[in-house]
Amino acid sequence: MDASVRGRRVRTVLVAGGAGFVGSHLCDALIAEGASVICVDSFVTGRRANVAPLDNHPRFRLIEHDVSESLAIDEELDEIFNLACAASPPRYQAAPVHTMMTSVVGTANLLTLAEEHGAHFLQASTSEVYGDPEQHPQREDYRGNVNCTGPRACYDEGKRAAEALCFDFLRLGRVDARVARIFNTYGPRMQPDDGRIISTFIYQALGGRPLTVYGDGEQTRSFCFVSDLVEGLLRLMRVEPNPGAPVNLGNPGEFTVNELARLVRDGTGSPSSVVYLPLPEDDPLRRRPDIGRARDVLGWEPVVPLTEGLDLTIDWFRVSARANGDKRRRQPRRLKERVQQSNETQRTI
Repeated sequence: MDASVRGRRVRTVLVAGGAGFVGSHLCDALIAEGASVICVDSFVTGRRANVAPLDNHPRFRLIEHDVSESLAIDEELDEIFNLACAASPPRYQAAPVHTMMTSVVGTANLLTLAEEHGAHFLQASTSEVYGDPEQHPQREDYRGNVNCTGPRACYDEGKRAAEALCFDFLRLGRVDARVARIFNTYGPRMQPDDGRIISTFIYQALGGRPLTVYGDGEQTRSFCFVSDLVEGLLRLMRVEPNPGAPVNLGNPGEFTVNELARLVRDGTGSPSSVVYLPLPEDDPLRRRPDIGRARDVLGWEPVVPLTEGLDLTIDWFRVSARANGDKRRRQPRRLKERVQQSNETQRTI
């Protein structure tokens, strides 16, 4: 890896989960900044295709590794971004023990690595820590309404525990740790079968299939385009002094699921009908971030409107569908293996 430019050492950044949807866009942005990037991914849900354009870049290195196991890096690290965890409900629920261990043990391992290198650390947390919120919009001081024993708990509680670890390391003076609470994010490189609402609707609409809406469709979500999110992550990592508290990153524009279905049908020109199905357990009814802290501390707010971001995402799905013969990707074999391995993991905890 090229580690110098004009005689000066290049900043070296490790991105855990770097072959995932958001992680791969973050790797692109860091390379564009001039950083050297070490992408770490287990490829349970990440995809090699997401980082394939960087394969031969002199400032990019890919390591296949599961962060729930300890990791040693033999070069100096300046920053560590932890995005290593499945984020789509069908996938994190398929291997719940592994999901929890990725958030808790994986975060502890990466915090220890940051401490060893004196690196700044950013934890990608989630709006799911608010559960089915009773406060609207959600501010960072809201403690949430999470079902700690429900089917989503492996993700929700795993992320809450990861946040606690980050702030313990920070209070102890061991690591300069920052926490981003990420709300619904969308854009190119989403997988059509990941169970997230925008990717599901676009995939269904382009295939002329009915759009599946759970519940009455009047529940709300807020959608942030991936380039806006990446900018927020970079600003949070670099801002001084450390905010010392979580920061919401998301788009405060609020849309019902029915409104999103209409926008996707309009954007794709699809004649798809809408089919209503029962609402899954613990699915939140309202979700919108209060981004006052991000505005004040980071000078950040989203700039890509939903209609523009949807057009870019729909175009990417069209190109991707043609490249793949319009065949739906099946659940990765590695994820199926992980379901079996999670029982073994549980017995070793």
